[in-house]
Amino acid sequence: MKEEIVQRGAEAVLIKKGSMMLKRRVAKGYRLKTLDDKLRRIRTRKEAKLLEKAGKLINVPKMIKVSDTTMEIDMEFIDGKKLSEHLDGMKNSKEVCLEIGKSIATLHDAGIIHGDLTTSNMIWSEGKLYFIDFGLGYENGRTEDKAVDLHLIKQALEAKHFLHFKGFFDSIKKGYETSKEYKETMKRFEKVEQRGRYKEQY
Repeated sequence: MKEEIVQRGAEAVLIKKGSMMLKRRVAKGYRLKTLDDKLRRIRTRKEAKLLEKAGKLINVPKMIKVSDTTMEIDMEFIDGKKLSEHLDGMKNSKEVCLEIGKSIATLHDAGIIHGDLTTSNMIWSEGKLYFIDFGLGYENGRTEDKAVDLHLIKQALEAKHFLHFKGFFDSIKKGYETSKEYKETMKRFEKVEQRGRYKEQY
């Protein structure tokens, strides 16, 4: 079956193969092979475990298999609109942002931190929101980690969707109100924001 490289990153290559998306972690020549193999194996297993857990809570690509040999995760290919490219022009953009907030809240309440919350890692397909790429994610996140996750999506909106980012983020916050720790997380979020502003001044 024909393989098509969709994206090359520093850590992995995304390959479309029929109805599947393959995420293959690339070898790092500057590391000892034994160490490199171990690190890639650990990170591949960790991401696969996180993807499986998240899939029981929100919409993510279904995992098909994970390989310790090729350091590869085979998953369902989601055919839809990448929000980084389409959110600004969507008539239901506020509703989509509400769903983003609800999905983040669901993950956070389960102790899952995505770690790379940008609209590039979100797809709208057949009326459903999908989160993709849990490569920087981890479990058992603290309130601080949840606040940083929210700070990331706000920064991503400001950078990519600056004409609408305030309205979009307001809708995400509205959706995030479903979180059990909404008030506590938002208090910490304000502190994270203050730290960010302080760094920008110096």
